[in-house]
Amino acid sequence: MANQDKNNNDNNNFFNKNPLITFAIFSIVIIGLFKIVVGDGASANGTALGATNKHIQKVSYSEMKSLVDSKSVSKVEIGQTYIKANSSDGSKVYTTRIVKGDTDLVKALDKNKIDYEGFSETNWFTEMFGWLFPFLIIIGIWMFFAGRMQKSMGGGLLGMGQSKKMVNSEKPKTKFDDVAGVEEAKEEVQEIVDFLKYPARYVEIGAKIPKGVLLVGSPGTGKTLLAKAVAGEAEVPFFSVTGSSFIEMFVGVGAARVRDLFEQAKKDAPSIIFIDEIDAIGKSRANGANMGGNDEREQTLNQLLAEMDGFGTDTPVIILAATNRPEILDQALLRPGRFDRQVLVDKPDFEGRVKILKVHMKDVKMDKDVDVEEVARLTAGLAGADLANIINEGALLAGRRSQKTVKQKDLFESVERALAGLAKKSRRINPKEKKIVAYHESGHALLAETTVGAKKVSKVSIVPRGLAALGYTLNKPEENKFMMQKHELWAEVDVLLGGRAAEQVFIGEISTGAGNDLERATDIIKSMVQTYGMTDIAGLMVLEKTRQSFLGAGGAAAREYSDKMAEDMDTFIKESLQEHYELVVKRLEEYRDAIEDMVALLYKKENITGEEVREIIHSFEEKNGLESKLDDSIDEISEELKVDASMIDKSDESSDEK
Repeated sequence: MANQDKNNNDNNNFFNKNPLITFAIFSIVIIGLFKIVVGDGASANGTALGATNKHIQKVSYSEMKSLVDSKSVSKVEIGQTYIKANSSDGSKVYTTRIVKGDTDLVKALDKNKIDYEGFSETNWFTEMFGWLFPFLIIIGIWMFFAGRMQKSMGGGLLGMGQSKKMVNSEKPKTKFDDVAGVEEAKEEVQEIVDFLKYPARYVEIGAKIPKGVLLVGSPGTGKTLLAKAVAGEAEVPFFSVTGSSFIEMFVGVGAARVRDLFEQAKKDAPSIIFIDEIDAIGKSRANGANMGGNDEREQTLNQLLAEMDGFGTDTPVIILAATNRPEILDQALLRPGRFDRQVLVDKPDFEGRVKILKVHMKDVKMDKDVDVEEVARLTAGLAGADLANIINEGALLAGRRSQKTVKQKDLFESVERALAGLAKKSRRINPKEKKIVAYHESGHALLAETTVGAKKVSKVSIVPRGLAALGYTLNKPEENKFMMQKHELWAEVDVLLGGRAAEQVFIGEISTGAGNDLERATDIIKSMVQTYGMTDIAGLMVLEKTRQSFLGAGGAAAREYSDKMAEDMDTFIKESLQEHYELVVKRLEEYRDAIEDMVALLYKKENITGEEVREIIHSFEEKNGLESKLDDSIDEISEELKVDASMIDKSDESSDEK
């Protein structure tokens, strides 16, 4: 009996899921019944004459007229499309199609005094079917499109007020060992795993576990992976949805889906609900963007808030949510009792990147000479997804070259792809432009190596990459650096000006290649004046307040200074750029031979490493009896830091005395 019910359900599901096939089968059955009941014209005519046992013979219209003229028929019936006549001996019924507009047949019947009359070729069924069939076609088409809409929007009439089952529960196999580089975040969510495994332990002691945990971090940092690891460690059902999947055209659908989701989670408790990109439904309602106050997003958010309040302290259902824009979330979501805890899933540091790279290298055949730490040093600031992509790109490059293992050069090239773009080897540049690019990049490299506070060179290339870059200089970023000092900002300005200055010193004419460098240098000095209080123009006054997002994305800035201040700032920026440009030109002229050696090597190899750049510079300094500019600068900075430190110590002593 159970098997029979199951088969019936399967059949019903087939017809429900395929409305077009259902309608086609229905139409074929109706047309078949019509044919059976009505039959073709000849059979219908024979039946109407009451001659079902007589032989029916189809004849042409001219033959029918001949039969009438020869008085071989005894009675004739004329319909809308057919003519039928009984033979004189009553053994046959002759049928033929009528020829419209011909009146000779009727005249012949009158002349030969043969009885004739009209008849109706249809009955009540055919008349009813003729009226209903167009409506059946329209209803079938409506059923098809309504079924399609219900699939995407839920059950009911066009999905309004009801919800489909959004997601099935799963038990992820991901563990904390599969998540690397976010150790602090893993520690924060560890107690959630313990609560889901042993809820009675917390209930008995009276502890209230957080109902919701908000995972905050930049894209690609592993928020979704961490949520799956929590469910995998706790071995509980995992319901994963995106915030946008709640939003539909009709009001009420999103709220219904929220209700259904929480009902499923409660039935399978203990369980985890994970809402990715929760900012799609959780945007703040205080900004006045939603004028009506009753739109679909707001109703969905209200339902989510109500469902979170409906959880008791002993309900073993945890809500995890992820976003990279926490600053736009509604405050009602973030209050205690809902998302009690916010966990930052940040970009990994050096040790974290090493662990992440090793995790993704487990299933890739790596060469024994691969240095994971060297790859990690070159990828500062990249997220876990970027690192995974670098390993995958390295494997693809190795496979393209028919190698059996991934070598260090493959990983370095994949890092360059991630940072600078794809190499455009097919983009041919003429020798003149190649010479300009070589001097430009050499200028950047020299200033980076001889200026205190600048990032050291990792690689210099004159191979075009990306959409517009004809060459590039990769700088090795410093680890765990969260702020920049004043001298470091000026050093970055000098390095940016080095390319344009090299064109002027060695080519004698400047090009358009330094446009982006000048823009960035101007922005740095402007920020030093307006925001950082590092100049005498505005002193400690902040001239421009930039509304930064939580994760560093720039926002709208409002001007809050006078025209006189703007004029002074413009003058300072212009004079500062000119002053530093002259110093950069002087440095390049001093190291002229080193630049020429660097350009010659670039022409020969197209790519040179930071070690080769430093070797050229040190060889030039030794040859000309010069002391390293960098070493002198480091000593000066060290002395300044010692003075500052002694002043700090004295201030501490005086404060202690007080």
